[in-house]
Amino acid sequence: MDLNDRPGALNRIRPSLAKSILSRTSGFIAQAGFTHSLNPARNCTFGCTYCYVPTLRIQGGLRPEDWRDWGRFTTFKDNAASLLTGALRPHQIIYCSPLVDPYQPAETTRRLMPEVLEALIRRPPRVFVLQTRGTTIVQDMPLLKELAVRTRLRVSFSLTTDREEIRKLYEPHCAPLGKRLHTMETLREAGIDVFATLAPLLPCNPRTLARLALAATENDLIGDPLHVRLTKRLGATTRAEAFEVSRVRGHTEWHEPAFQRQVVETIREEAQAAGRRFGTGPAAFGWLAAE
Repeated sequence: MDLNDRPGALNRIRPSLAKSILSRTSGFIAQAGFTHSLNPARNCTFGCTYCYVPTLRIQGGLRPEDWRDWGRFTTFKDNAASLLTGALRPHQIIYCSPLVDPYQPAETTRRLMPEVLEALIRRPPRVFVLQTRGTTIVQDMPLLKELAVRTRLRVSFSLTTDREEIRKLYEPHCAPLGKRLHTMETLREAGIDVFATLAPLLPCNPRTLARLALAATENDLIGDPLHVRLTKRLGATTRAEAFEVSRVRGHTEWHEPAFQRQVVETIREEAQAAGRRFGTGPAAFGWLAAE
């Protein structure tokens, strides 16, 4: 059984009706060049140990039950598509999404994204970026291909490690490495503009991870180390759960800025050897927003 299709908490959905669906960007995403963000749900059933979103709390539009029970349920915005139809404008550069994975496991139970994609096809923005680690995105391939004809569509697919035992420790509800790579290749072969996003950088062999990402895509590589307060004083940061996993398993150096810089430089060397770039931070994520 695919991890994305597991029953129980991963598919537990609370319906809701949102008052709005597009938000003007600020901070990191705005610096990258996006004008708006789209969050089709609140709370994500991937529940990754490192996810920065619950550390935002109220500032991230969350409720106490969301950050206390992060990953145990999600709240779908059932009227997302109808709201989107009225909010879309041709000049918008939209990131979907900074606060929830649009192809989280619960998406297999209540298929919300096809409605969202259909709304985008009807009223396409200038640029639309899907950020995901969910392999079920391939179920929407016909809609993605149609949307790609009408706007500049990019899929930024998360690839965090080359080691399955690490993936199981930090993000146990995400698909295995092989399936994620296959999904990226499938998107690319279908003509979808797909980027490998190495974020956050979990314990790995950096050269192997870079080579896998380069082989699965044709674009420059984007990434970021795990957030730590030594380099990111304010805003979202890595959840305590990931720090605890690293402490118990002996991976604490992956939270140290000096070590992180070495990892980033190693990946950059591999990318450059292949004639591509590797970047971090808003400048690199800006490659996704470029017109």
